[in-house]
Amino acid sequence: MDKLAFTALASINQQSKMRTQITNSLANVSTIGFKETFSLAEQPHQIKGAGMDTRVLPGNVQDDVIDLSPGALNMTGNIMDVALNDKTVLGIQADNGEVGFTRRGDLRVSATGLIENAAGQLILGENGPISVPQGQLVSIGQDGTVMGKSPTEVGATPMILGQLMLRDASEMPLTRRADGLFQPLVAEFQGKDFPTGARSVSLVSGALEGSNVNPVEAMIQMMDISRSFESKIKTIAEIKSIDESGASLMRLPQ
Repeated sequence: MDKLAFTALASINQQSKMRTQITNSLANVSTIGFKETFSLAEQPHQIKGAGMDTRVLPGNVQDDVIDLSPGALNMTGNIMDVALNDKTVLGIQADNGEVGFTRRGDLRVSATGLIENAAGQLILGENGPISVPQGQLVSIGQDGTVMGKSPTEVGATPMILGQLMLRDASEMPLTRRADGLFQPLVAEFQGKDFPTGARSVSLVSGALEGSNVNPVEAMIQMMDISRSFESKIKTIAEIKSIDESGASLMRLPQ
């Protein structure tokens, strides 16, 4: 009987990770460019060792790969807002100096003249951070070309300031870093740039991509986990009751 209780308790412990992932997704329903990771799944694992041959531990099989399916496209009219198409990702300089990637496209010019997003993360160009001369109006082309133009020079040709680091991740699975940025699942490219895929990279200027979290689906998953939790708690309580009944019978006078 204790085997069943052990399995139920182990499953409850493992489901806490699933609840954490779903809670994180629900908390980021309104976050610009947020991407879910593929769902966790529960799978039984037989425990090896002396006296453990009949023990089965429920464990999570985690495919922690970023789901790059698109979110809703919201037209803002802001010339520095960009929504990335298909599986395109944008290079970011992480706080530790490494290269990370994102789908967040609410760009702006910082007080130091460098392009960053609204979270204060430094945007990378093909040759490093992109500097904008003071007073320049910035526009971004569909291919990621960043151009600047003086508002006082009517009819002047825009000057190319740089090229956004855009990469096609259709052939490169990405995982989430501790700081929330994406990085290649392949260890060789973690914290670094990676070779772009075969698909062309592009963006939509004047728009922002919303989160790809389906709040209704996430809530249903959360309710399923809650029901499963309640069921396992009842199972453990019933096992305890049966065990106590059996123990009391053993104590009956002969």
